[in-house]
Parts: sequence; structure tokens; C-alpha cells
Amino acid sequence: MKKVIATLIAGLFATAAFAQTPAAPVPAKVEAAHTKAVVKADAKEAQAVVKADAKEAKAVVAAKTEVASAKTEATATKAKAHHKAKKAKAKADEKLASATAEAAPAAAK
Repeated sequence: MKKVIATLIAGLFATAAFAQTPAAPVPAKVEAAHTKAVVKADAKEAQAVVKADAKEAKAVVAAKTEVASAKTEATATKAKAHHKAKKAKAKADEKLASATAEAAPAAAK
């Protein structure tokens, strides 16, 4: 039992000695290079995000422009169709009036 207790105490002292040993310091150049790489990566990420947002905004604007253009074309087409229909109705009314006018003198005889 004395040997077990002695081994445990020796292990405690050994653990305490290793726990107090300071870790090897990181050289300043390595730390600076790491910081620079991290900053560079963050900048590239930010730039990519900005580019993606700009591309998305451009697509939205293009889509809105296309919708507006389609609406304008549809309005113009509707106006032309309305105008043609009005013209055709007027022409049909003229034909009816002239046919009625020709038929009236013939009926009066």
C-alpha cells in the first residue's frame, strides 16, 4: 500500500511540474502572417458578397425593366386592337347606312 501511495504522490508532483511549464511562445512573424492571411480572407469574402449582391440587384433591375417593357408593349397592342376594332365597327356602320340608304329609295318606288 505504501508503494501505491508513493506512486500516486510522485505522479501528482510530476503532473504539477508539467502543468507549470509554459507553452512555447509563437513567434511574432508567424502570428503576424496568420493575422494578415485572416484579414485578406475576410476582405475577399466581403468583396465576393458585394459582387454577388450587385449581380442580384442588376438581375432584379433587368427583370423589372423587362416587366415594364412587356406592360408597355401590351398596352400598345391593346390600344392598336381597340383602334382597329373601332375602325372596323365604323366601316361596318357605314356599309349598313349606305345599304339602308340604297334600299330605301328602291322600297319607295
